[in-house]
Amino acid sequence: MPPWETMIVSLAMAVPVLAGEQIDPSKATVRDGDATLWYNVLDLGLEGKGWTDTKAPFDRLPSKSEGVVRPPVWTLSRHSAGISVRFETDATTIKANWSLTSPRLSMNHMPATGVSGVDLYVKTETRWRWLGVGRPTKPSNSATLVSGIPSGRREYMLYLPLYNGVTSVEIGLPRGSKLFKAGPRKSGHTKPILFYGTSITQGGCASRPGMVHTAILGRWLDSPVINFGFSGNGKLDPEIGDLFQELDPSVFVLDCLPNMTAAEVAERTEPFVHKLRKTHPQTPILLVEDRTYTNSFLIPSKRERNDTSRVELKKTYATLKAAGVKNLYYLEGENLLGDDGEGTVDSSHPTDLGFVRQAEAFRKVLEPLLKE
Repeated sequence: MPPWETMIVSLAMAVPVLAGEQIDPSKATVRDGDATLWYNVLDLGLEGKGWTDTKAPFDRLPSKSEGVVRPPVWTLSRHSAGISVRFETDATTIKANWSLTSPRLSMNHMPATGVSGVDLYVKTETRWRWLGVGRPTKPSNSATLVSGIPSGRREYMLYLPLYNGVTSVEIGLPRGSKLFKAGPRKSGHTKPILFYGTSITQGGCASRPGMVHTAILGRWLDSPVINFGFSGNGKLDPEIGDLFQELDPSVFVLDCLPNMTAAEVAERTEPFVHKLRKTHPQTPILLVEDRTYTNSFLIPSKRERNDTSRVELKKTYATLKAAGVKNLYYLEGENLLGDDGEGTVDSSHPTDLGFVRQAEAFRKVLEPLLKE
């Protein structure tokens, strides 16, 4: 067996759990005068992680990559973007405690709820629905996410911060409530969609962690996802390609053009795809053009920036196809955010509206691939 095969990890099972297993209340923490039992989410299992051997539980890259990947990539990999917790409970109130690694709760173009908050969804008979958000006010936070809901066992998903790291996360339930690890997805999807990209992939500037397009797609397609968005640093680095050889996703989505010049696209894309094909000869790979700057209709330099990188990506795509690379797909960027200019904060980073539109465009390509 080739060495790389022994390293393949199922992302969906990065933190092994027994589906449907009830969490023993004796594991919960009780605080003085508090009628709430606090459960460590690590006992429930995490989705959105590729490796278990991380320096801290909520990191996105393995500990061995420190000093191998570029320093800013390593720093950003310690943000919990894309990591979530699925669980089931009959509780009528759900709370959360979470402690952040950075005191910077927000950015000048992105709210604290997206940068450093937690986001709760519930599974209904037909779809996932938003339920409540944890608003951060300081490095250590406690919030009631929802209360007053009818009793009954339901499935929930808690998304962690997009642009901050966490040292601990707890779910708080009233005494007497039951907590379970989530069961298998009805879709049967166990391998996640792997997204590799830029600040946009990481989630800038979603209002809540559940509103980045990767999370939206995970709910729409009933599939686990993993978010390798690195703000300003999605550059198809060969070291990242080496790491991806160890993983086993359902699809590789390469969405790095917003951080790459035309010259970098021409230099790096083909080797990166060939590297993935060495260990994943059949796994679909989706090449994504950069979104159109929403004010590029009047700013020639921005229009040129979009056009030149896209020309090089199209050339590389044609070259790879001519060389016989199979299961290679392409998504154009012109309408990723719509055509009315209303989908961004700053012409580049999507609002929630922009992320929904982007998710709709991705869905058209990804849904058929998952069905296949």
